This record gives sequence, structure tokens and C-alpha cells, in this order.
Amino acid sequence: MFVGHYGISFAIKGAERRLPLRLLFLAVQFVDILWSILILLGIEKVRIVPGITATNPLDLYYMPYTHSLVAAVVWSVLVFLGYRMFVSQRSASPDRLALFLALAVFSHWILDLLVHRPDLPLYDNSHKVGLGLWNYPMPTFALEAVILFGGMWLYMRSTTGTSLVGKYGMLVFGIVLLVLHWIVFFGVPPGSPNATAVLLLVLYLGFAAVAAWLDRKREARAM
Repeated sequence: MFVGHYGISFAIKGAERRLPLRLLFLAVQFVDILWSILILLGIEKVRIVPGITATNPLDLYYMPYTHSLVAAVVWSVLVFLGYRMFVSQRSASPDRLALFLALAVFSHWILDLLVHRPDLPLYDNSHKVGLGLWNYPMPTFALEAVILFGGMWLYMRSTTGTSLVGKYGMLVFGIVLLVLHWIVFFGVPPGSPNATAVLLLVLYLGFAAVAAWLDRKREARAM
């Protein structure tokens, strides 16, 4: 899954306004950010095999440190502990904030389970699972859109725009995300694994920056 992950960011932000949206954008893609870095370092492995699925040409054959179920649990726990210890000490109900952030991290594996072919290991590089929705392009694209805009609706009903950009910017941003999703998944395959990793890192950081800017154009809606 790609932009559908951001639906979880928006949904959590709608439930807990104290968590920065930029942080939630990074949290839901945390394991993919790590994956990109480990690909560049040569620690995890990927091959480009056009046609391996109907929408994604990546053969993700070795990624035990980021995309195994055990790794997802470990990273989620570490994010919980790190946020709880170093960021949220002065906040009210810090465990709640840390838990939401950890759930954002773990949600990545759950959503990936729906779309990946069986390349998600349960532990190490063994017992790989995946329901394979990437082999059904239009249902997968529709699912991404529903999750993205469903989460965005929860976020927007809890906030209100303070300017024209604040009122309409997030909706435009969501449409741009879907267009980029279409290009990435249905366009020309990437030239190399490293090019894929760099592109994803740029997109993840860029999306978080735009989300942070647009979120500053909105404020909590009076209950």
C-alpha cells in the first residue's frame, strides 16, 4: 500500500489533535523509510521484475528487518518507548499519545498485508504472507482512495480551515496524492532499486512537509 497509509495518519490526527500531522505521516511510513535506507545500504534486498504483480514491479524478496511481523512489532514498541521517554513527558496522558503513534507505525504492516503478494515474513525471512490485492489494480486503487479520504474526512470534521488554503488545501493534497500514486504504480518501472529507494524517501519527506504546512492552516473545531 502507498497513499492509503496516510488515511491512518488523518484518522489518528482527528482523534488526537496533539500529535503533529507531520509526525503521523512519518510514523505510518516508518518501516518503508527504514526499508529505503537499508536498501541503499545493501542490507535489505529488492529486484525489479516487471509483471511480478499487476501494479508493482518490485520483488521484495529480503526485508526481515523492516517488514516482518516481528520487526513491525519491535519498531512499534521502540517508537512507543522513545516518544514516551523523550518527547511526551510534559504532556497530559503521555501514554495515550505514544500508543497512538505506535499504532500508526504498526498499521503499515496490517495494510501492507492486504496488498502485498506473499513476501511479508512473519519473522526473519520465513513464513511469508500477503493477500495479493496488487494483482487487482482497480480494486486496489479504490481501496487506497477509500482509506485515504475516509481518514481525511475524520480529520476534517474535527478541524476547520482558517483560510482559503486551510479550507480546500487538504482535499487538493489528497487528489495530488492519488495522482502520484497512479504514476508510481502504473507508470514506467523504476530504473534500479536504489532509484526506487531515493524516490520514496523524497516523497515520504515531501508529503510530511506539505501535510505539516496545510495542518497549520486548520484549527480544532469547537465541540
